[in-house]
Formats: sequence, C-alpha cells, structure tokens
Amino acid sequence: MPLDGDNQLNSLGFAKAPSETRVVVAMSGGVDSSVVAAELASEGYDVIGVTLQLYDHGAALAKKGACCAGIDIHDARRVAEEMGFPHYVLDYENIFRDAVIDEFADSYLAGATPVPCIRCNERVKFKDLLETARDLDADCMATGHYIQRKTGGHGPELHMAGDPRRDQSYFLFSTTSEQLDFLRFPLGHLTSKAETRALAVKHGLQVADKPDSQDICFVPDGNYASVIEKLRPGAGEPGEIVDLNGRVLAQHDGVIHYTIGQRRGLGIGGLSEPLYVVRLDPDARRVVVGPKEALSTRIVPVREINWLGDVPMTERSEWPLSVKVRSTRPPREAILRPTDPDTAEVELLSPEEGVSPGQACVFYETEGTRVFGGGWIWRG
Repeated sequence: MPLDGDNQLNSLGFAKAPSETRVVVAMSGGVDSSVVAAELASEGYDVIGVTLQLYDHGAALAKKGACCAGIDIHDARRVAEEMGFPHYVLDYENIFRDAVIDEFADSYLAGATPVPCIRCNERVKFKDLLETARDLDADCMATGHYIQRKTGGHGPELHMAGDPRRDQSYFLFSTTSEQLDFLRFPLGHLTSKAETRALAVKHGLQVADKPDSQDICFVPDGNYASVIEKLRPGAGEPGEIVDLNGRVLAQHDGVIHYTIGQRRGLGIGGLSEPLYVVRLDPDARRVVVGPKEALSTRIVPVREINWLGDVPMTERSEWPLSVKVRSTRPPREAILRPTDPDTAEVELLSPEEGVSPGQACVFYETEGTRVFGGGWIWRG
C-alpha cells in the first residue's frame, strides 16, 4: 500500500513504508503460512521466515499430514528461497516437550481430554517465538491462522475469521492483549480456502495444492493412547467399566483409551439402550457409562481464564455471552459468572452433551464476531 503522508498506515498498520517494516512470519510449511510470507514479501516488507522444529526431526521426516513434520521444514525453506527472504529453523524440542507434550500426557492420565494445539500457541508460538521475533527487531509477527485482529475503541480486538468453516478462534482464545498488539493474521478476512490457494498459485508456490494438516503433530494417525503409553509406561492399566450405580459391566484395557461422550468400542453388548462414557475415574481405573441424557451439562466451571473484554471481567456479576465448549460445535448462549479474576461459572442456557474437563470454553459476543477470551473446563 503506498504511503501518501506521514499518517498513512501500511497494510500491517504501521505509519512507514513496507520496506522499513520488519515482520517475522511463523512458517509451518503449509499453504496458509507460506501464502502469508509470500504476500508480505511481494508487498515489499522486510520478511524473516521462522520454522520451529518441535520434536525429533528424524522421526518427523517419515510422516506427512502434521504441521510440524520434517518435510514441512523443507517446504518452508523452499518458499523462502523462491520469494527471496531469509529463513531460520529453531530447535524448540525441549520447550515443546516441557510446555505441551508432558502436560498432554498427564492430563490424559488424569481423565481429561486436553487440546495441545492451544497450549502450543499459548506457551510456544505466541510466547517464546514471539520473544524471538522481538529479539530480531521485528515490528510484528504474522501467522497463517484464520482469525481476525481488528482495532477497537480500547485497542486491538480478536474476532472470528471471515470464513466460519475455517475459524480458529477456539484454538487462540488464550492470546493476550499484549500479544495481540504484536500479532498480525493476514488471512483472517478471507472467505474461503480457495482464495488462499489461488494466492499460492499467483506466487508460484509449490505448496499450493498441499493438503491441510489433520493430526496433532506428535500424535500419528490420531492414536492418542499409543503416544501416552510411550510417554508414561504402565499408563494402560486395566480396570472396570461400571454403570452410574457402580455395577460392573465389563473390563477395559486402560482409561486412556476412552473419552467423555464415547459410544463405540466399549465392549458392552446385550443392553436395552446404548451407553456412553459419562465420567472417567483414573484413580480407581474406572470408566463410568450411562444413558445419553447423563451427558447433559448446564453448569461448566472454568479456570485459567484469559479475558479480552474492554473492562475487567469481575466488574460485572454476569456477562451474557455465547460460548463454545468444543472446537467443532457452534457457539451457544450462556451466562458467565466470574468467581475470581481468572475463574468463573458458565451457565449454558440449553444443556450441552459431552462437556469434558481439559477442553476449552471460549467466549464470544452474542451477536457479532468478537472473541472475549476463554478458559479451561475442569471438574469443579
């Protein structure tokens, strides 16, 4: 964007020429972050690409379909070479293991259903990588996430993506106001993935047709249990499957093989109604099952809240909001009742099924796109 005067802002929101604006782009090797880097480079920005090596590089090379695989590092480097900007690979294996993988394993062992991608954004990408960007004297850091950053009356705000099907706000609720001030999300306004791929074609990027990543990067083929057993030997200890009255219905091979709301694979036959996992008791090595109605939840305790409102959350006793209790579900109307600066009780106006400790509860304005933060669901 040309600058016509001292107060004219460039496309990243700075009152200076793109060539004088340094931006670190977090490059996963996928089409989204590659397009961000290519677009900014073509606009004349001083782009530096950074890719994180988050786990064993040798093992990564053999596995496609995950955001951190070794082949993706090569793809990111190739984009940088094609577009003519520097690219660095940073070894964050120890940080990633301590901040993400260990908690993932421990949460599963405690009967929760963790979301490691949120912790990775919170504790690695938007913490250590963001500090690295500052150390490189960058004006901002850009990512390929589908979420929007808008300037409001009290500063930058977080908003859902222009394409609801690709919105990643659930995974970015813990982004703080300070981080948001430094971050940019150039793809957030796009209304379809086809637009992103068209931009990749425009820049001649070889990743234009690359499939989207599906798995959690350190969980091959979605097999959580096998990863937990490797990280925590002995975690798959057998136990009992019981009904809500404690009656033993069957045996299981480890609580880590089950999640709240699960129906298939319970190994219970000959019953008059289908049963679902309604609770996990890892201390007693018990999986508790019951009818579908037993999954209904109206009151959800939430902690470690990151609040993105214009005034402190505790200034009101109640906040009418919409919330998501799982990434795949639409926002539902609710009432948020703060109990402390970082804890609250969320009352769902219509009950939800399969609300699970370890998942996030993300807050949205009832009519509109703004994200007011969120927190982690726990047992209370």
